[in-house]
Amino acid sequence: MRNSLLDLFRSVCFWAPLCAWLTAQCVKMICGFTHTRRFDFSYLVSTGGMPSAHSAMTSGLATAVGLDMGFGAPIFVVALAFAIVTMFDASTVRNAAGRQARLLNEIMDELFEAHRLSEVKLKELLGHTRLEVLVGMAIGILVAMIVVSVPALAR
Repeated sequence: MRNSLLDLFRSVCFWAPLCAWLTAQCVKMICGFTHTRRFDFSYLVSTGGMPSAHSAMTSGLATAVGLDMGFGAPIFVVALAFAIVTMFDASTVRNAAGRQARLLNEIMDELFEAHRLSEVKLKELLGHTRLEVLVGMAIGILVAMIVVSVPALAR
Protein backbone atom coordinates (compact mmCIF):
# COMPACT_ATOMS: atom_id res chain seq x y z
CA MET A 1 0.00 0.00 0.00
CA ARG A 2 1.35 3.42 -0.97
CA ASN A 3 1.19 6.11 1.69
CA SER A 4 3.03 9.11 0.29
CA LEU A 5 1.16 12.30 -0.53
CA LEU A 6 3.35 12.48 -3.62
CA ASP A 7 1.57 9.38 -4.93
CA LEU A 8 -1.40 11.66 -5.59
CA PHE A 9 0.60 13.33 -8.35
CA ARG A 10 1.33 9.95 -9.95
CA SER A 11 -2.34 9.04 -10.19
CA VAL A 12 -4.36 9.20 -13.39
CA CYS A 13 -7.38 9.71 -11.14
CA PHE A 14 -5.84 13.05 -10.13
CA TRP A 15 -4.54 14.20 -13.51
CA ALA A 16 -7.48 13.19 -15.71
CA PRO A 17 -10.13 15.33 -14.00
CA LEU A 18 -7.69 18.23 -13.53
CA CYS A 19 -6.65 18.19 -17.19
CA ALA A 20 -10.27 17.79 -18.32
CA TRP A 21 -11.33 20.79 -16.22
CA LEU A 22 -8.43 22.90 -17.54
CA THR A 23 -9.19 21.88 -21.12
CA ALA A 24 -12.86 22.79 -20.77
CA GLN A 25 -12.03 26.16 -19.19
CA CYS A 26 -9.54 26.92 -22.00
CA VAL A 27 -12.14 25.96 -24.62
CA LYS A 28 -14.58 28.26 -22.80
CA MET A 29 -12.04 31.10 -23.03
CA ILE A 30 -11.55 30.44 -26.76
CA CYS A 31 -15.33 30.45 -27.30
CA GLY A 32 -15.47 33.78 -25.48
CA PHE A 33 -12.69 35.10 -27.71
CA THR A 34 -14.61 34.17 -30.85
CA HIS A 35 -17.56 36.26 -29.62
CA THR A 36 -15.70 39.30 -28.26
CA ARG A 37 -12.39 39.21 -30.17
CA ARG A 38 -10.47 39.68 -26.93
CA PHE A 39 -9.02 37.22 -24.44
CA ASP A 40 -10.82 37.28 -21.11
CA PHE A 41 -8.88 35.19 -18.62
CA SER A 42 -11.80 35.26 -16.17
CA TYR A 43 -13.25 32.40 -18.25
CA LEU A 44 -10.58 30.19 -16.69
CA VAL A 45 -12.41 30.32 -13.36
CA SER A 46 -15.97 31.05 -14.47
CA THR A 47 -19.08 28.92 -14.14
CA GLY A 48 -21.62 28.33 -16.87
CA GLY A 49 -21.08 28.56 -20.59
CA MET A 50 -19.77 26.25 -23.29
CA PRO A 51 -18.51 23.66 -22.40
CA SER A 52 -19.34 22.58 -18.87
CA ALA A 53 -16.09 22.26 -16.93
CA HIS A 54 -17.91 20.49 -14.09
CA SER A 55 -19.13 17.85 -16.54
CA ALA A 56 -15.65 17.53 -18.04
CA MET A 57 -14.06 17.12 -14.62
CA THR A 58 -16.52 14.58 -13.24
CA SER A 59 -16.71 12.49 -16.42
CA GLY A 60 -12.90 12.62 -16.63
CA LEU A 61 -12.71 11.32 -13.07
CA ALA A 62 -15.22 8.54 -13.69
CA THR A 63 -13.50 7.50 -16.91
CA ALA A 64 -10.05 7.50 -15.28
CA VAL A 65 -11.33 5.46 -12.33
CA GLY A 66 -12.99 2.99 -14.68
CA LEU A 67 -9.93 2.62 -16.88
CA ASP A 68 -7.53 2.43 -13.92
CA MET A 69 -9.47 0.27 -11.46
CA GLY A 70 -12.00 -1.44 -13.69
CA PHE A 71 -15.53 -0.56 -14.67
CA GLY A 72 -16.83 -3.19 -12.25
CA ALA A 73 -15.09 -1.65 -9.23
CA PRO A 74 -17.36 -0.13 -6.58
CA ILE A 75 -15.34 3.10 -6.66
CA PHE A 76 -16.19 3.47 -10.38
CA VAL A 77 -19.88 3.26 -9.51
CA VAL A 78 -19.39 6.03 -6.93
CA ALA A 79 -17.51 8.19 -9.46
CA LEU A 80 -20.17 7.55 -12.12
CA ALA A 81 -22.99 8.48 -9.73
CA PHE A 82 -21.10 11.65 -8.76
CA ALA A 83 -20.71 12.56 -12.45
CA ILE A 84 -24.38 11.92 -13.25
CA VAL A 85 -25.64 13.97 -10.30
CA THR A 86 -23.24 16.82 -11.16
CA MET A 87 -24.27 16.90 -14.82
CA PHE A 88 -27.98 16.64 -13.98
CA ASP A 89 -27.63 19.49 -11.49
CA ALA A 90 -25.73 21.65 -13.99
CA SER A 91 -28.39 21.26 -16.67
CA THR A 92 -31.46 21.58 -14.45
CA VAL A 93 -31.17 23.24 -11.04
CA ARG A 94 -28.26 25.59 -11.79
CA ASN A 95 -29.64 26.42 -15.24
CA ALA A 96 -33.02 27.32 -13.72
CA ALA A 97 -31.28 29.47 -11.08
CA GLY A 98 -29.49 31.34 -13.88
CA ARG A 99 -32.78 32.01 -15.69
CA GLN A 100 -34.33 33.25 -12.43
CA ALA A 101 -31.34 35.54 -11.86
CA ARG A 102 -31.75 36.97 -15.38
CA LEU A 103 -35.44 37.66 -14.74
CA LEU A 104 -34.75 39.24 -11.35
CA ASN A 105 -32.08 41.45 -12.92
CA GLU A 106 -34.61 42.62 -15.53
CA ILE A 107 -37.10 43.42 -12.76
CA MET A 108 -34.40 45.31 -10.85
CA ASP A 109 -33.51 47.29 -13.98
CA GLU A 110 -37.14 48.37 -14.36
CA LEU A 111 -37.42 49.26 -10.68
CA PHE A 112 -34.09 51.11 -10.73
CA GLU A 113 -35.33 53.37 -13.50
CA ALA A 114 -38.32 54.42 -11.37
CA HIS A 115 -36.70 54.37 -7.89
CA ARG A 116 -33.28 54.60 -6.29
CA LEU A 117 -32.28 51.00 -5.68
CA SER A 118 -29.01 49.12 -5.50
CA GLU A 119 -27.46 48.30 -8.87
CA VAL A 120 -26.04 44.98 -7.62
CA LYS A 121 -26.74 42.31 -10.22
CA LEU A 122 -27.15 38.59 -9.67
CA LYS A 123 -24.82 36.21 -11.51
CA GLU A 124 -26.81 34.89 -14.45
CA LEU A 125 -24.40 32.41 -16.01
CA LEU A 126 -24.73 29.60 -13.47
CA GLY A 127 -25.87 26.48 -15.23
CA HIS A 128 -25.58 24.79 -18.57
CA THR A 129 -27.70 23.67 -21.47
CA ARG A 130 -27.76 19.95 -22.19
CA LEU A 131 -25.44 20.55 -25.15
CA GLU A 132 -22.88 22.31 -22.92
CA VAL A 133 -23.04 19.37 -20.49
CA LEU A 134 -22.64 16.81 -23.30
CA VAL A 135 -19.66 18.63 -24.79
CA GLY A 136 -18.08 18.86 -21.33
CA MET A 137 -18.69 15.14 -20.80
CA ALA A 138 -17.07 14.33 -24.16
CA ILE A 139 -14.03 16.46 -23.29
CA GLY A 140 -13.73 14.70 -19.92
CA ILE A 141 -13.87 11.23 -21.43
CA LEU A 142 -11.41 12.08 -24.21
CA VAL A 143 -8.92 13.78 -21.89
CA ALA A 144 -9.11 10.89 -19.39
CA MET A 145 -8.37 8.39 -22.17
CA ILE A 146 -5.35 10.46 -23.20
CA VAL A 147 -4.08 10.85 -19.62
CA VAL A 148 -4.46 7.13 -18.90
CA SER A 149 -2.36 6.37 -21.98
CA VAL A 150 0.58 8.49 -20.70
CA PRO A 151 3.36 6.00 -19.87
CA ALA A 152 4.72 8.06 -16.95
CA LEU A 153 1.42 7.60 -15.11
CA ALA A 154 1.08 3.87 -15.85
CA ARG A 155 1.13 1.54 -12.90
